[in-house]
Amino acid sequence: MNNEHRGFTSNIGAILAAAGGAVGLGNIWRYPYMLGQNGGGAFLLVNMFFVLAIGIPLMMTEFVIGRRSQRNVVGAYKKLERKKGWATIGYFGILGAVLIYAFYSVVAGWTLNYIVMACSNQLSGLTPAEVSETFASFTSDSFWPVFYQLMFLILTALVITFGVQKGIEKVSKILMPVLFILLLLMCVRSLTLPGAKEGLGFLFHPDFSKLTGAGILGALGQSFFSLSLGMGAMVTYGSYIRKEDSLFKTSVWISVCDLMVAILAGVVIFPAVFSFGMDPAGGPQLVYVVLPNVFNNMPMGALFAAVFFVLLGIAALTSTISLQEIIVAFTVEELHWSRRKSSIISLLVIFAIGVFCTLSFGPLSDVKLLDRTIFDFFDLITASYLMPIGALAMTIFLGWFYPKVEVKDEITNGGTLKGSLFEVYYFILRYVAPLALIVIIISGIIG
Repeated sequence: MNNEHRGFTSNIGAILAAAGGAVGLGNIWRYPYMLGQNGGGAFLLVNMFFVLAIGIPLMMTEFVIGRRSQRNVVGAYKKLERKKGWATIGYFGILGAVLIYAFYSVVAGWTLNYIVMACSNQLSGLTPAEVSETFASFTSDSFWPVFYQLMFLILTALVITFGVQKGIEKVSKILMPVLFILLLLMCVRSLTLPGAKEGLGFLFHPDFSKLTGAGILGALGQSFFSLSLGMGAMVTYGSYIRKEDSLFKTSVWISVCDLMVAILAGVVIFPAVFSFGMDPAGGPQLVYVVLPNVFNNMPMGALFAAVFFVLLGIAALTSTISLQEIIVAFTVEELHWSRRKSSIISLLVIFAIGVFCTLSFGPLSDVKLLDRTIFDFFDLITASYLMPIGALAMTIFLGWFYPKVEVKDEITNGGTLKGSLFEVYYFILRYVAPLALIVIIISGIIG
């Protein structure tokens, strides 16, 4: 392994870094409102099933490709392919990472703004109408959303510049425990509110009558999107995992962390929402409009608002780090740029593209691509096409065109670990996961 491709120093470092890449706004911003719109506990159970049955095998697949090759997402396929052409999958991952980061940094910027507002007590005392107007006014502005987006991009690039061990791993070892501590603190506060029991019932009591076919597909897609699969993040991080670490156990721990954050976020949000008579199906504005109203009705609400948005910011940062690392690892290894040069240029490219997503809520709101705003269009083509198509090609490559004996060798660490579940994994890799990904792709086309 050369100096430009140093790996994680420990298994816990690998788990926390990769879990940080998986855990993000999707868990705390997207997951609760999807759960709220799809019957609460029923959506939760279905999503948990998909994470365990499909998410973990797909994550293991990315890890196998990454660790076997010890390369970035493009270089991995170049090294492992028996016939030319498979590196296209890696380029799909790079494109997906660029477009995802472009629109993801918009919401990350919103979070940074709300951290400032909450810490400076600007949200306290506002009426529900004023809270809603504050959000609408900020997101439609032509300067401040762009400013905060750029600040978040710079913060992410600073971490990336320090490298895998001193940057990504070190920061993850700090931020992930802090994230869990803040989540537990918020859970305790939420559970002490009057009427919290009703919110817990909504979260944990499955009502399958409210779960539609679209909701089931949403749970499948969320399990895939939440674990950051199909864009090369886990291939990249997999290349940093030590040869003696179990890919199965690492994948399980990451998936459990991802589910725990989503569930704890629900424990934070739904008891509070029900306690103050808010709408649990508040949609994407649940975090930025509904919750500030909840905090304003809560004793010491200003303090807990600040804690919550700091928590949200940490989740966003751990994900943006993994997104930019996909691009930086590629440019360092394939183009032989320095890590600093790669970090700066990728930041500028993402900002140049992402600013159009930011302005699609304001000055560019009338610009439509397939009847969608620029932000929504990027979300659509990445979540419905680039990520699942890339993941489908990945399963075909490893399941049908790469030697089975080498896959087993990597998963069992050269035969030093038991491979009793290998045949189950390999069946999922070849048949179940591709079918699930095809369903996601088709639902995106006809939806």
